[in-house]
Amino acid sequence: MSKPRTTIGITIGDINGIGIETIIKTFTDNRILSHCTPVIYGSSKAISYHRKALNISNFNYNIIKSLDRLNPKSVNIFNCWEEEVPITMGEASDIAGEYAYIALDFAANDLKTGKIDALVTAPVHKGSMQTNTKQFTGHTEFLTEYFGVEESLMMMISDDLRIGLATNHVSLKDVGGKIKQQRLINKLNIFHESLIKDFGKDNPTIAVLGLNPHAGDEGLLGKEEKEEITPAIEAVQADNKLVFGPFPADGFFGAGHFKKFDGVLAMYHDQGLVGFKALSFGGGVNFTAGLPVIRTSPDHGTGFEIAGQNKASESSLRSAIFAAIDIYRQRSRYFESRKNPLQKMALREETV
Repeated sequence: MSKPRTTIGITIGDINGIGIETIIKTFTDNRILSHCTPVIYGSSKAISYHRKALNISNFNYNIIKSLDRLNPKSVNIFNCWEEEVPITMGEASDIAGEYAYIALDFAANDLKTGKIDALVTAPVHKGSMQTNTKQFTGHTEFLTEYFGVEESLMMMISDDLRIGLATNHVSLKDVGGKIKQQRLINKLNIFHESLIKDFGKDNPTIAVLGLNPHAGDEGLLGKEEKEEITPAIEAVQADNKLVFGPFPADGFFGAGHFKKFDGVLAMYHDQGLVGFKALSFGGGVNFTAGLPVIRTSPDHGTGFEIAGQNKASESSLRSAIFAAIDIYRQRSRYFESRKNPLQKMALREETV
């Protein structure tokens, strides 16, 4: 019996970047349609513009005005706007940021109401999405607020590596002030739950990196390890979770110790992403753990420098789509296995 297709929403991201190109290239291979029903949130006019610029002919789609009209055997485009929007390949613009936000808002609403099963977000230019009424620091922060969650976890994932971040898009000079025991406990608990619920790890192991060089060197190079990080690890260990550290980041990655753990918690953005991208770039995926919904994205940015040149690889976006499908199915199995056993027994007795 074949598995039912998962309905995956995909936002087009910045119309001046490589997001649309990676979407088009992904779905020129129709075999992906046997795994999911895609809904692209954006504009058929913008997509047609990119398709012609790239000279790609084998990309077909179905334009819909309602998700009730989905074609499960086709790429579906939900037009979030009808007007012509100027496209300037490779350039950041406030207009592109405005329409990227519109597409994201439409998709987030459909995700919230269950019209789509998971969301994949193509990259945006954060600077273009700032207005007088909103400050956009990233998809992770937007969705965390949108779904009313106090805390989420930005996680980079590949086949054998999962790195969570204690802080996300924070200036390096401000990171130290945000490395607090309770924040780390919250992040580790989200990480632990996600590894079980979303990745099927029954008793996951998590490594925690230090903030300072040599993990503080017993306090000589910084106090955060002794005063905040180690107490957080001990508090989570007391809850019978397999959490270890803090480890100096350079030796941890250099010696390949990450292979021994189901997950790694880094203290700040580049500490985690430099190691991750060195090991997994091109096939890695950004996943937001801790949400009641599923969201993934590719591990690259808008790629303005190659936009419109037919040079962008679709591998990371394709990985993000398959990761969303896998996590949706794994999470569904997790919740199904924890339904009321008495209800299951009654259903079985009724069928006898």
